[in-house]
Amino acid sequence: MVQTTMKMSINCNPRDNHILYALKDTEFELLEPHLELTALSRAEVLFEAYDKLQYVYFPVTATTSLLCCLEDGVSVEVAMVGNEGILGVSAFMGRNEGLLQAIVNIPGYCYRVSLNSLHDVLARSGGRRSGTFQKLILRYAQTLFLKMSQAIACNRRHTLEQQLSYWLLLNFDRSCSENLSITHESIAYILGVRRESISETAKKLQDAGVIEYSRGNITLKDREKLEMTACECYNVTKEESNQLITDLQAA
Repeated sequence: MVQTTMKMSINCNPRDNHILYALKDTEFELLEPHLELTALSRAEVLFEAYDKLQYVYFPVTATTSLLCCLEDGVSVEVAMVGNEGILGVSAFMGRNEGLLQAIVNIPGYCYRVSLNSLHDVLARSGGRRSGTFQKLILRYAQTLFLKMSQAIACNRRHTLEQQLSYWLLLNFDRSCSENLSITHESIAYILGVRRESISETAKKLQDAGVIEYSRGNITLKDREKLEMTACECYNVTKEESNQLITDLQAA
């Protein structure tokens, strides 16, 4: 039975995470007793770069960012992770520390498993010819690498208006809503720019009738215009995420 930190009934299922969904039943049954349902709050830091990992996280309704943090205090998002993925993928690659900072964008729920329990499960399932866990993680790592590569190109070549539009679209998609509760300061931290720059860019989008914002809330008003404003990175990332989900479902 899945453990939970919640005292009330929460409508979540481990199989809502696409990697857990794709696990063969024999492997999922080994892992399931160790899964802990956990609430994630907005701006919560799950781990810092080079921290020793305590848990690996499988988001189900929460959305998180992986950030590269520099010595001058600036951070830049290199990938967004939702229910298609996993946080702490380095634990599957023989390195039990986080390589980037992981912070929550959209609050919600995830399932987490301690590293000790995860290693035990991997050891017990490693001898099975039908084992799929490592294969699924490698497939996900391919997508993560592509997202990081796209983020580098985007940060170098595209305007802040394009980047912000791209980032907003990804978050609207993941939240399955036309409303986001997030401050300009938080977006600036994630994108690695000044808060004033985000406010100026958001005002341009609002003046164009694309979004509406007030007091930490952003509402999508014209999706077609937002997609036209976003850079090509949105379609590249979206297509790869869709392909990943298709591959995981077919695994």
